[in-house]
Amino acid sequence: MTPEAIDKSEEFFKTWESAVAFRLFADSEQLTLTVPEQIALAVGDQIISGDLPPGSRIIEAELSAKFQVSRGPVRDAIRVLEREGLVTVLARRGAIVTELTADEIREIFEIRAGLLEIVARKVAERRDPGLLEMLKVGVGRLEYLANKPDDRGEYAETGYRLTIFSVRSCGNQRLARMLAGLSLQTLRYSKLGLASRERRLQSAAIWRRAVNALARGDTEKFVRLQRQRVEESGAEAVSILSTRPTAGRRAASPAPVA
Repeated sequence: MTPEAIDKSEEFFKTWESAVAFRLFADSEQLTLTVPEQIALAVGDQIISGDLPPGSRIIEAELSAKFQVSRGPVRDAIRVLEREGLVTVLARRGAIVTELTADEIREIFEIRAGLLEIVARKVAERRDPGLLEMLKVGVGRLEYLANKPDDRGEYAETGYRLTIFSVRSCGNQRLARMLAGLSLQTLRYSKLGLASRERRLQSAAIWRRAVNALARGDTEKFVRLQRQRVEESGAEAVSILSTRPTAGRRAASPAPVA
């Protein structure tokens, strides 16, 4: 990409401040987020970035003091995070950052790959010129980010946005809602699976081939490549998770929420 094209794509894909904001605004008819959603946004960003690792406790009193609100909005924020799969509420233990096992990640990505295969087929049938142009710009940005030694998770977030745009344009609202329910949860592990430059370059190459196939009208190749991309990302995340200790073995004290 040329410097001008990079600037253009950065401006386009940073219209939304974060993946969490992008997701929350998607379900809202308001131009601004409610107080609980704002709290959920702040905590959700910490979870997506890894600042709040899996197993960390979400302490209501600390959030109440930090945001200078009563416990009510904090509890509502925790419900939002629970709905998005970022937080798990346990009896007598409160809320913790959701921690999934390698087997659970494998199952989630298997479901996601199957649903996105349906999306890819519908996208290929509709061949929306606006979506195709957006995907072309997005792939250019993915290739730029893939080559950076440390993309700070921007590659996965850009791919996330392109996927959500594709889902929204496929014409099946129920399918879109099902995938939206998995979106932030899987983004955390997509970042894990795309952490290395080598994996990002592999992924970007598949994106490029897929979009070229879509532009040519080659539906079967587009569908196959989109599924391959998701499956490889999930497999890498599973491989990394399989070698990591669980939260219970990692540390005796929980990470702070602030």
